[in-house]
Amino acid sequence: MTEKSNIKISSTDFRVPPDKKVNLSKWPTMVDPYAKSKKQYKELLDQHIEKLSSLQHLHYASHHYALLLIFQGMDGAGKDGAIRHVMSGVNPEGCEVFSFRQPSAEELDHDFLWRTTCRLPERGRIGIFNRSYYEEVLAVRVHPEILRSQGLPEELRDEKNIWEQRYGSIVDLEKHLYRNGTQTVKIFLHLSYEEQRKRFLARIDEPDKNWKFSTADIHERKFWKHYMKAYEDCLRATSTHHAPWYVVPADDKENARLIVSQIVLDALGGLKMAYPKTTAKRRLELHAIKKQLAK
Repeated sequence: MTEKSNIKISSTDFRVPPDKKVNLSKWPTMVDPYAKSKKQYKELLDQHIEKLSSLQHLHYASHHYALLLIFQGMDGAGKDGAIRHVMSGVNPEGCEVFSFRQPSAEELDHDFLWRTTCRLPERGRIGIFNRSYYEEVLAVRVHPEILRSQGLPEELRDEKNIWEQRYGSIVDLEKHLYRNGTQTVKIFLHLSYEEQRKRFLARIDEPDKNWKFSTADIHERKFWKHYMKAYEDCLRATSTHHAPWYVVPADDKENARLIVSQIVLDALGGLKMAYPKTTAKRRLELHAIKKQLAK
Protein backbone atom coordinates (compact mmCIF):
# COMPACT_ATOMS: atom_id res chain seq x y z
CA MET A 1 0.00 0.00 0.00
CA THR A 2 1.45 3.38 -1.01
CA GLU A 3 1.85 6.29 1.36
CA LYS A 4 -0.69 8.45 -0.45
CA SER A 5 -3.44 5.82 -0.34
CA ASN A 6 -3.65 6.19 3.45
CA ILE A 7 -4.41 9.91 3.29
CA LYS A 8 -8.03 10.79 3.90
CA ILE A 9 -9.48 14.29 3.84
CA SER A 10 -12.93 14.76 5.32
CA SER A 11 -14.68 17.73 3.75
CA THR A 12 -17.31 17.66 6.49
CA ASP A 13 -14.64 18.78 8.99
CA PHE A 14 -14.75 22.19 7.34
CA ARG A 15 -18.49 22.46 6.73
CA VAL A 16 -20.50 25.11 8.58
CA PRO A 17 -23.65 23.54 10.09
CA PRO A 18 -26.91 25.37 9.30
CA ASP A 19 -27.85 28.14 11.77
CA LYS A 20 -24.61 27.67 13.71
CA LYS A 21 -23.14 30.79 15.28
CA VAL A 22 -19.69 31.28 13.77
CA ASN A 23 -16.65 32.69 15.58
CA LEU A 24 -13.86 32.78 13.01
CA SER A 25 -11.21 33.30 15.68
CA LYS A 26 -11.93 29.70 16.72
CA TRP A 27 -11.76 28.31 13.17
CA PRO A 28 -8.17 27.47 12.22
CA THR A 29 -6.33 29.20 9.42
CA MET A 30 -3.79 26.36 9.46
CA VAL A 31 -4.12 22.61 10.01
CA ASP A 32 -1.55 19.79 9.91
CA PRO A 33 -0.51 19.20 6.28
CA TYR A 34 -2.04 16.14 4.66
CA ALA A 35 1.03 15.61 2.49
CA LYS A 36 4.41 15.09 4.13
CA SER A 37 6.41 16.31 1.15
CA LYS A 38 6.12 18.32 -2.06
CA LYS A 39 6.19 15.09 -4.03
CA GLN A 40 3.37 13.56 -2.03
CA TYR A 41 1.34 16.77 -2.32
CA LYS A 42 1.67 16.71 -6.10
CA GLU A 43 0.75 13.01 -6.23
CA LEU A 44 -2.35 13.54 -4.12
CA LEU A 45 -3.48 16.65 -6.01
CA ASP A 46 -2.93 14.85 -9.33
CA GLN A 47 -5.02 11.97 -7.99
CA HIS A 48 -7.83 14.39 -7.08
CA ILE A 49 -7.60 16.14 -10.46
CA GLU A 50 -7.82 12.81 -12.29
CA LYS A 51 -10.95 11.82 -10.33
CA LEU A 52 -12.43 15.27 -10.86
CA SER A 53 -11.85 15.05 -14.61
CA SER A 54 -13.65 11.71 -14.73
CA LEU A 55 -16.59 12.97 -12.66
CA GLN A 56 -16.83 16.15 -14.73
CA HIS A 57 -17.05 14.06 -17.91
CA LEU A 58 -19.89 12.05 -16.36
CA HIS A 59 -21.54 15.27 -15.15
CA TYR A 60 -21.40 16.74 -18.66
CA ALA A 61 -22.80 13.57 -20.25
CA SER A 62 -25.53 13.08 -17.63
CA HIS A 63 -26.76 16.66 -18.24
CA HIS A 64 -29.21 16.74 -15.32
CA TYR A 65 -27.43 18.88 -12.75
CA ALA A 66 -25.36 22.06 -12.64
CA LEU A 67 -22.62 22.71 -10.08
CA LEU A 68 -21.96 26.22 -8.82
CA LEU A 69 -18.72 26.77 -6.87
CA ILE A 70 -18.41 30.08 -5.03
CA PHE A 71 -15.03 31.25 -3.74
CA GLN A 72 -14.82 34.03 -1.18
CA GLY A 73 -11.97 35.28 0.95
CA MET A 74 -9.88 38.27 1.85
CA ASP A 75 -7.35 39.64 -0.64
CA GLY A 76 -4.41 37.25 -0.85
CA ALA A 77 -6.36 34.25 0.41
CA GLY A 78 -5.50 32.21 -2.70
CA LYS A 79 -8.80 32.14 -4.60
CA ASP A 80 -7.17 32.42 -8.03
CA GLY A 81 -4.55 29.79 -7.24
CA ALA A 82 -7.06 27.33 -5.81
CA ILE A 83 -9.27 27.64 -8.89
CA ARG A 84 -6.31 27.36 -11.26
CA HIS A 85 -4.73 24.30 -9.62
CA VAL A 86 -7.81 22.35 -8.58
CA MET A 87 -9.67 22.79 -11.86
CA SER A 88 -6.61 22.28 -14.08
CA GLY A 89 -7.83 18.87 -15.29
CA VAL A 90 -11.37 19.93 -16.11
CA ASN A 91 -12.43 20.18 -19.76
CA PRO A 92 -12.85 23.93 -20.44
CA GLU A 93 -15.93 23.12 -22.54
CA GLY A 94 -17.78 22.08 -19.38
CA CYS A 95 -16.60 24.82 -17.02
CA GLU A 96 -16.73 28.61 -16.83
CA VAL A 97 -15.09 31.00 -14.36
CA PHE A 98 -16.43 34.48 -13.62
CA SER A 99 -14.76 37.12 -11.46
CA PHE A 100 -17.04 39.77 -10.00
CA ARG A 101 -15.50 43.13 -9.17
CA GLN A 102 -17.03 46.56 -8.78
CA PRO A 103 -20.53 46.61 -10.37
CA SER A 104 -21.02 48.52 -13.60
CA ALA A 105 -23.61 51.26 -14.06
CA GLU A 106 -25.88 48.77 -15.85
CA GLU A 107 -25.56 46.24 -13.04
CA LEU A 108 -26.36 48.88 -10.41
CA ASP A 109 -29.63 49.57 -12.23
CA HIS A 110 -30.80 46.03 -11.34
CA ASP A 111 -31.32 44.13 -8.10
CA PHE A 112 -28.15 42.94 -6.36
CA LEU A 113 -28.53 39.35 -7.60
CA TRP A 114 -29.03 40.21 -11.26
CA ARG A 115 -25.45 40.29 -12.52
CA THR A 116 -24.54 36.91 -11.04
CA THR A 117 -27.82 35.25 -12.00
CA CYS A 118 -26.94 35.95 -15.63
CA ARG A 119 -23.79 33.84 -15.17
CA LEU A 120 -25.27 30.75 -13.53
CA PRO A 121 -24.05 27.43 -15.00
CA GLU A 122 -26.14 25.40 -17.41
CA ARG A 123 -27.04 21.77 -16.74
CA GLY A 124 -24.04 19.53 -17.21
CA ARG A 125 -21.62 22.35 -16.51
CA ILE A 126 -19.56 23.69 -13.61
CA GLY A 127 -19.75 27.40 -12.91
CA ILE A 128 -17.13 29.07 -10.71
CA PHE A 129 -17.67 32.47 -9.11
CA ASN A 130 -14.49 34.20 -7.93
CA ARG A 131 -16.28 36.49 -5.51
CA SER A 132 -20.03 36.63 -5.99
CA TYR A 133 -23.32 38.10 -4.85
CA TYR A 134 -21.98 37.61 -1.32
CA GLU A 135 -19.96 40.80 -1.78
CA GLU A 136 -23.30 42.56 -1.32
CA VAL A 137 -23.41 41.45 2.34
CA LEU A 138 -19.64 41.63 2.89
CA ALA A 139 -17.86 44.55 1.19
CA VAL A 140 -21.07 46.58 0.99
CA ARG A 141 -21.76 45.98 4.67
CA VAL A 142 -18.23 47.01 5.64
CA HIS A 143 -18.53 50.09 3.44
CA PRO A 144 -22.16 51.25 3.78
CA GLU A 145 -21.42 54.27 1.58
CA ILE A 146 -21.56 51.79 -1.32
CA LEU A 147 -25.10 50.87 -0.33
CA ARG A 148 -26.10 54.52 -0.35
CA SER A 149 -24.82 54.86 -3.92
CA GLN A 150 -26.75 51.88 -5.30
CA GLY A 151 -29.89 53.79 -6.16
CA LEU A 152 -32.22 52.01 -3.74
CA PRO A 153 -35.16 53.98 -2.35
CA GLU A 154 -34.29 55.36 1.07
CA GLU A 155 -36.94 53.28 2.82
CA LEU A 156 -35.37 50.07 1.43
CA ARG A 157 -31.82 50.68 2.62
CA ASP A 158 -32.35 50.69 6.35
CA GLU A 159 -29.03 49.30 7.60
CA LYS A 160 -30.71 47.75 10.64
CA ASN A 161 -32.72 45.36 8.48
CA ILE A 162 -31.21 45.18 5.01
CA TRP A 163 -28.53 42.56 5.75
CA GLU A 164 -30.97 40.00 7.13
CA GLN A 165 -33.25 40.78 4.19
CA ARG A 166 -30.42 40.17 1.75
CA TYR A 167 -29.49 36.93 3.53
CA GLY A 168 -33.10 35.88 3.02
CA SER A 169 -32.96 36.71 -0.69
CA ILE A 170 -29.73 34.72 -1.08
CA VAL A 171 -31.08 31.69 0.78
CA ASP A 172 -34.27 31.79 -1.29
CA LEU A 173 -32.24 31.98 -4.52
CA GLU A 174 -30.04 29.03 -3.55
CA LYS A 175 -33.08 27.02 -2.51
CA HIS A 176 -34.69 27.80 -5.87
CA LEU A 177 -31.50 26.70 -7.68
CA TYR A 178 -31.41 23.47 -5.68
CA ARG A 179 -35.02 22.70 -6.60
CA ASN A 180 -34.03 23.15 -10.25
CA GLY A 181 -30.96 20.93 -10.26
CA THR A 182 -28.14 23.32 -9.34
CA GLN A 183 -25.90 22.24 -6.48
CA THR A 184 -24.25 25.24 -4.81
CA VAL A 185 -21.02 24.84 -2.85
CA LYS A 186 -19.48 27.86 -1.12
CA ILE A 187 -15.85 28.01 -0.03
CA PHE A 188 -14.44 30.65 2.30
CA LEU A 189 -10.64 30.62 2.23
CA HIS A 190 -9.82 31.52 5.84
CA LEU A 191 -6.59 33.50 5.87
CA SER A 192 -4.88 34.96 8.95
CA TYR A 193 -4.05 38.65 9.24
CA GLU A 194 -0.32 37.87 9.55
CA GLU A 195 -0.26 35.53 6.55
CA GLN A 196 -1.94 38.19 4.43
CA ARG A 197 0.84 40.62 5.43
CA LYS A 198 3.48 38.10 4.29
CA ARG A 199 1.74 37.54 0.95
CA PHE A 200 1.41 41.27 0.32
CA LEU A 201 5.15 41.69 0.99
CA ALA A 202 5.87 38.86 -1.45
CA ARG A 203 3.78 40.62 -4.09
CA ILE A 204 5.95 43.71 -3.65
CA ASP A 205 9.29 41.88 -3.49
CA GLU A 206 8.71 39.54 -6.43
CA PRO A 207 8.52 41.44 -9.77
CA ASP A 208 6.24 38.88 -11.41
CA LYS A 209 3.72 39.42 -8.60
CA ASN A 210 3.74 43.24 -8.60
CA TRP A 211 0.67 43.34 -10.83
CA LYS A 212 -1.35 41.63 -8.10
CA PHE A 213 -0.74 44.37 -5.58
CA SER A 214 -2.84 47.48 -5.15
CA THR A 215 -2.80 50.24 -2.55
CA ALA A 216 -6.50 49.46 -2.10
CA ASP A 217 -5.45 46.11 -0.60
CA ILE A 218 -3.63 47.92 2.22
CA HIS A 219 -6.61 50.20 2.73
CA GLU A 220 -8.92 47.19 3.18
CA ARG A 221 -6.63 45.69 5.85
CA LYS A 222 -7.75 48.50 8.15
CA PHE A 223 -11.23 46.97 8.09
CA TRP A 224 -10.14 43.39 8.89
CA LYS A 225 -12.23 43.07 12.07
CA HIS A 226 -15.27 44.48 10.28
CA TYR A 227 -14.85 41.93 7.49
CA MET A 228 -14.52 39.06 9.95
CA LYS A 229 -17.75 40.13 11.66
CA ALA A 230 -19.50 40.39 8.28
CA TYR A 231 -18.26 36.92 7.31
CA GLU A 232 -19.34 35.42 10.63
CA ASP A 233 -22.89 36.74 10.26
CA CYS A 234 -23.02 35.72 6.61
CA LEU A 235 -21.82 32.16 7.24
CA ARG A 236 -24.30 31.76 10.07
CA ALA A 237 -27.24 33.01 8.05
CA THR A 238 -26.59 31.38 4.68
CA SER A 239 -24.99 27.96 5.26
CA THR A 240 -27.77 25.46 4.57
CA HIS A 241 -28.12 21.74 3.87
CA HIS A 242 -28.66 22.40 0.16
CA ALA A 243 -26.02 25.15 -0.18
CA PRO A 244 -23.34 24.70 2.50
CA TRP A 245 -20.41 26.91 3.39
CA TYR A 246 -16.95 25.41 3.94
CA VAL A 247 -14.33 27.31 5.94
CA VAL A 248 -11.00 26.18 4.49
CA PRO A 249 -7.76 26.99 6.37
CA ALA A 250 -5.82 29.04 3.82
CA ASP A 251 -2.46 29.90 5.41
CA ASP A 252 -0.95 26.81 3.73
CA LYS A 253 -1.82 27.13 0.03
CA GLU A 254 -1.04 23.53 -0.88
CA ASN A 255 -3.08 22.13 1.99
CA ALA A 256 -5.96 24.45 1.10
CA ARG A 257 -5.94 23.17 -2.49
CA LEU A 258 -6.13 19.56 -1.32
CA ILE A 259 -9.10 20.39 0.91
CA VAL A 260 -10.84 22.37 -1.83
CA SER A 261 -10.36 19.58 -4.35
CA GLN A 262 -11.86 17.08 -1.88
CA ILE A 263 -14.86 19.35 -1.32
CA VAL A 264 -15.46 19.58 -5.08
CA LEU A 265 -15.03 15.81 -5.49
CA ASP A 266 -17.56 15.15 -2.74
CA ALA A 267 -20.03 17.61 -4.25
CA LEU A 268 -19.86 16.01 -7.69
CA GLY A 269 -19.76 12.49 -6.27
CA GLY A 270 -22.95 13.16 -4.32
CA LEU A 271 -24.97 13.80 -7.46
CA LYS A 272 -26.99 10.95 -8.97
CA MET A 273 -25.35 10.80 -12.36
CA ALA A 274 -25.19 8.16 -15.08
CA TYR A 275 -24.24 8.05 -18.72
CA PRO A 276 -27.32 8.20 -21.01
CA LYS A 277 -28.62 4.76 -21.91
CA THR A 278 -28.71 3.78 -25.57
CA THR A 279 -32.21 2.85 -26.76
CA ALA A 280 -32.99 -0.08 -29.04
CA LYS A 281 -33.78 2.37 -31.84
CA ARG A 282 -30.46 4.13 -31.35
CA ARG A 283 -28.56 0.83 -31.38
CA LEU A 284 -30.13 -0.01 -34.75
CA GLU A 285 -29.08 3.37 -36.08
CA LEU A 286 -25.53 2.87 -34.86
CA HIS A 287 -25.42 -0.63 -36.34
CA ALA A 288 -26.54 0.75 -39.72
CA ILE A 289 -23.89 3.47 -39.58
CA LYS A 290 -21.26 0.91 -38.68
CA LYS A 291 -22.20 -1.19 -41.72
CA GLN A 292 -21.87 1.85 -43.97
CA LEU A 293 -18.47 2.69 -42.54
CA ALA A 294 -17.32 -0.91 -42.97
CA LYS A 295 -17.94 -0.62 -46.72
